[in-house]
Amino acid sequence: MTQTQDDPDEERHPLLARLQQAAPFLIGIALFAAGLGALFHLLAPIHLHKVIADAKQMPVTALLGALAATAAGYTALIGYDWSALRHIGKKLPFPVVAVGAFLGYSLGNTIGISVLSGGAVRYRIYSAYGINALEVAAISTFVSLAFGVGISVIGLASLVFHPGALTGIFGISPERMRLIALVALVLTVAVLGAASLAGRTLRLWRLELRAPSPGILLGQLAFTATDTCFAALALYVLLPQGAPDFVTFLVIFATATMTGVLSHVPGGIGVFESVVITALPASVSVEQAAVALLLFRMIYYLVPFILAMILISANEARLARGPLARMLGDVSDTMAPISRVLTTVAPGAAGATVLGLGIYLLLVALMPSVRPHEVTPNVVTAILLEGGAVLSAVLGVIMILLAQGLMRRISAAFWLTEAALIAGAAASLLNGLNFVAAGVLIGGAVLLWPIKGEFYRAARLTQNLLSPGWFALIASITLSAMVFWVLMDGHALHSGLLLRFSAEANAARALRAGLVASALMTFALIYIAMQPARGKSVTADAEAMARVRDIVARQDQPLANLALTGDKTFFFSETGDAFIMYAVQGKSWIAYSDPVGPKAAVRDLAWAFFDAAFAAGCRPVFYEVSDAYLPIWVEMGMTVNKIGEEATVHLPAFSLAGQKYKAMRAAYNKLEREGISFELAAPPHSPELLARLKDISDAWLASRRGREKRFSVGRFSPDYLQGFRIALIKREGRVVAFANLLETETKAGATIDLMRFGPDAPANVMQFLFIALMEQLRDEGFAQFSLGMAPLAGLEVKYGARLWNRFGSILFKYGRSFYNFAGLRAFKQKFGPDWRSRYFAVPGSLAPIAALRDVTLAISGTARGSGKTR
Repeated sequence: MTQTQDDPDEERHPLLARLQQAAPFLIGIALFAAGLGALFHLLAPIHLHKVIADAKQMPVTALLGALAATAAGYTALIGYDWSALRHIGKKLPFPVVAVGAFLGYSLGNTIGISVLSGGAVRYRIYSAYGINALEVAAISTFVSLAFGVGISVIGLASLVFHPGALTGIFGISPERMRLIALVALVLTVAVLGAASLAGRTLRLWRLELRAPSPGILLGQLAFTATDTCFAALALYVLLPQGAPDFVTFLVIFATATMTGVLSHVPGGIGVFESVVITALPASVSVEQAAVALLLFRMIYYLVPFILAMILISANEARLARGPLARMLGDVSDTMAPISRVLTTVAPGAAGATVLGLGIYLLLVALMPSVRPHEVTPNVVTAILLEGGAVLSAVLGVIMILLAQGLMRRISAAFWLTEAALIAGAAASLLNGLNFVAAGVLIGGAVLLWPIKGEFYRAARLTQNLLSPGWFALIASITLSAMVFWVLMDGHALHSGLLLRFSAEANAARALRAGLVASALMTFALIYIAMQPARGKSVTADAEAMARVRDIVARQDQPLANLALTGDKTFFFSETGDAFIMYAVQGKSWIAYSDPVGPKAAVRDLAWAFFDAAFAAGCRPVFYEVSDAYLPIWVEMGMTVNKIGEEATVHLPAFSLAGQKYKAMRAAYNKLEREGISFELAAPPHSPELLARLKDISDAWLASRRGREKRFSVGRFSPDYLQGFRIALIKREGRVVAFANLLETETKAGATIDLMRFGPDAPANVMQFLFIALMEQLRDEGFAQFSLGMAPLAGLEVKYGARLWNRFGSILFKYGRSFYNFAGLRAFKQKFGPDWRSRYFAVPGSLAPIAALRDVTLAISGTARGSGKTR
């Protein structure tokens, strides 16, 4: 398809546009590298294998104390969501809030990928209980601000009592530090108190967040204090003798946490640890601090994530009606929506789990100095160790690459992952009889098994593997592995290391395994990058149109006939029995209406379209879709926006009899007496008729000072109209109005497309056409008739409603100078229809207005996009 630029912003040099798209990820990698660099500088004097060995010697009482503090801290985190819900005036059952908060923090805090961010998890859970997207955004904003303000207040208050805690970092005298902390604390509390008492509103982009009431504010400060103290305690109990008192350490912990947040380094990795190590007194060695920080990361982040994953896996097993379901019984009505939501979270959580296991297996291959040494040094042992290390590295890379396939629900990714986990366990046993690693990998395989039903897509594993976000992740993993290896055995770097082969040559074996893993990842990415695009998009040629006509005829949706307008591209399913009609406009692939074809084919088709759009550097947009496939759009992480309501009439019950339709019946009879008649003409249509219809169409367009639209409506074309029956309104035998009929062979429904009348048509002519047409279709056995969509109708504007809803509602009520939205709905309401919502779905990061701009340009046909059709 030939395309031109549609606005100056898209006329940028392609390299500049790509750099702008990749900039956030490049910055993320740079910040991550800076954090690792700072940590590497601090840990350079020590050997990481000693840290790992010391971690294994940590007293059980300290580990239990850290676990108990973590449990108490995550319990306090529930208070954040509870306060936020109270603040926006919403109430949910406490078990729902507890599960939503726990999953939001345990998944979101540990991983940080978009599909499992705290906001995404909250949206999936809370929306199932009637909380809309803007309200969920308000909850997430409240939580973020509450955490930031709360930990700042706690840190400042602690610093007032222990001003010497940060002397090692800032070099400021304790007296001056106390004064600065006191002034900052008083100002912060004063501003918070004044805003709370006055009920002021904070504006953040499209969000408006009122200051919480004094009761909610004080309660939230208590929750934040509890959360922060227990989180700090989880690390404090792991520190050795010589650590400062707890209040002093609380200052260090709060400062490190806020520094990590402000640095924007993912997870604060490196930054948090650097601040803690620098601020601790000399009585705590760097090696001892590193041991405590390593165990803290595992206990406070990984343990809750593992528990969340167990909950998800158990939920899947319960839904499968197996032994666990019989043991636990049915899910309560209150928790049933959460049970359903967990199935949508499962693929992302499984992918994150496998990503972590892949990284773990890769690091195991790079940890020679912590492998068991109770082995006999001989040739056989050396070969087994060599093979185990290399195989562990290779399987670790494979699992890292498979993780994205799991997040996209690909069936092959699941089965390959299970095989890789089992093989990884075997490799761990070969790699120095590492029973712990083997047990972890087998446990992962068992944990994933109940979720197998969520992986149903038959798609290419390599699709979107080189997206900027995934590339940034791979780069970060590679960088981390390099730093890890240098810290582990950097002292052993010298010439000839690679050529040492013996049971004792652990460092050489680790280096070879690392090189194999790096080479494998490099070659895999290069191979994938060089693969040709394998799209399934087909332009509207004769062969494609024949396939489309056959599919349209065998399904129930009359709007599917708009695929025959000739201005669309088609994306077919693998089996060729279903398609999506779309147009490329700007950076958007705009799919019109629901996918067409058997319902069983829609999910895979929609996902394939979704993947192909992003692979082409564009964004998928689904315009004017019904509620039939809403779960799929939500599953993709799309934001679903209502754009209006479609009016449908149940034809078997349609009649003008009764008092309700008295006025319509009188107007209809009046036109009949004036010589107005109705005829439904079947194709082929004569040249004379088409010429007359062309005159009517031209006059109709001229009267509106407009021109033909496209994409979501048909346009006058003799070839197009030859494919349909045409409803004709005649005045004394002369055609004065017409509409072409969209129908399918199943007679499940019908609607009209072009609807035009000439200057000599009488008043109420279209009402006459609708009545006569519906009566004939009713007599022919059709089930329903669509009067079309009333744009912007039915948008709610209660508190917390989306900005899109507010804008649409105002335009519906007061936009008469643009279009008579309210009048159109009132006209259709006269026929007593059922109203069915219509939506458009856009990627969560894309503003609806931006997507609507591309849709408007596609419909107007004024400018074509710069995206490429494959």
